[in-house]
Amino acid sequence: MDTILCDELIQEIFRRLPPPSSPTISLVSKRWLRLLRSSKSSLSLFLSPPFSTPSLSAFLSHHPCLSSLSLSSTNTHAFPDQLIACVSISCPGIQVFRVLGPPLSVSSLLSLSASCSRIRTLTVSLSRPVSFSWVVNFKALNNLSVILSGRDLGEVEFGDEIDCETGFALESLSLSGLRAGDYGLNWLWRNCKKLRILQFKSCESVGDNALFAGFVKDLKGLQEVELRTCRSIVDVVLFNLAEYCASLTSLLIYDGGSRLGLLHFIRQCKCSLRNIDLRLPLDLDNRHLLGIAENFRGLLNFRLQSCCLVTGEGLKRFGVALSNVLEELVLINCDVVERESGLLSTLGQSLRHLKKLDLSYNDMLLDKELVAILVSCTYVRELKLNGCSGLTSAATVSMSKNCKLLESIDIRNCCGIQEEAVQLLVMNSPRLRRLYVEEYKLSGVVRMLALNKVIEFID
Repeated sequence: MDTILCDELIQEIFRRLPPPSSPTISLVSKRWLRLLRSSKSSLSLFLSPPFSTPSLSAFLSHHPCLSSLSLSSTNTHAFPDQLIACVSISCPGIQVFRVLGPPLSVSSLLSLSASCSRIRTLTVSLSRPVSFSWVVNFKALNNLSVILSGRDLGEVEFGDEIDCETGFALESLSLSGLRAGDYGLNWLWRNCKKLRILQFKSCESVGDNALFAGFVKDLKGLQEVELRTCRSIVDVVLFNLAEYCASLTSLLIYDGGSRLGLLHFIRQCKCSLRNIDLRLPLDLDNRHLLGIAENFRGLLNFRLQSCCLVTGEGLKRFGVALSNVLEELVLINCDVVERESGLLSTLGQSLRHLKKLDLSYNDMLLDKELVAILVSCTYVRELKLNGCSGLTSAATVSMSKNCKLLESIDIRNCCGIQEEAVQLLVMNSPRLRRLYVEEYKLSGVVRMLALNKVIEFID
């Protein structure tokens, strides 16, 4: 009994240790190695061909408490069904399963659903032609990510697919690599009734446009939509969201937008967005900024990256319109920050309630410009300046002097900020709990202070 209690105590300690400690622990003794393996709840494995099912089975048998498993490989062929069957037998209790790389067969997915009934999060790659009717067999599934691969095969009919009468519990859906002719996903549009999160990545089609429109119209709880590198489908998605979706609270569009489509959405949509995240170098201008400010009065988080056509005047008017509500402002690699002197000072005077500020990768940002916004934004709790190489140690004085509530600071790749400035920043920031900075800038004094104040350093 004492041995069992001791083992359980050691396992609990192992669970609380940071991941870098694992290799050292495994060298202490065979008993500690066994306890370390049995304490692990998450595992990521890279598999190289030829795949060995017995080896994988033996390895997984040493990890009886796995709830999350990730398999990846650079192999371009499909994962053998025997390999997935091995996971089904060895890890019946997993809740998160990701297979990154080779596509899986539908038969292996059906086998997986029968043995691993607790899977809540599933990431898989599928070959064309694609069918999604197998999804209904994962009874607990609420988060699905699918990456499509293989050559186009033209239109393929899936006449034998049976719809769910009541739908199923899927709440988050991510689709990557959709092309014209991938009509198998129409089954999803007919059956996903409870989605809250919808993500498209590198997609050229949404299948049948009419079915997709009906899908959006029937969704009552869609809250988040993401479009990454999806220029071909931005218009159809935004048009349907504007027409039918009143529940949307978060929108992200990266690398491929539509000026007119986005403007139509901003002016016509019925929802009350709280979060907007845009990386549209040539598809976003002041008209969009002013439209956002006028139509989304409850906006809390606004993130801009690499937006070349936005001017300082547009941002100033945006700041005035949302002066009482905006809590997060992100201007990453936006040349307007460096181009227009005094912009940050004006934004700071308008946005005094900011809690999060990110000015990362504005490499020409100067101390005086940063100080000008921090003087007004005294409620900032999270500050990110990664890659702002124009800043010097003088900037840290303003951080600690004006922002007494700072809990997290990122000053990586700020070559002008030296070790002494980091030390003063830590000493004078009473609420600091997380600091992103290069390890060579951490003095012995800082490390001791960190132990007393429970500060986490991230290189």
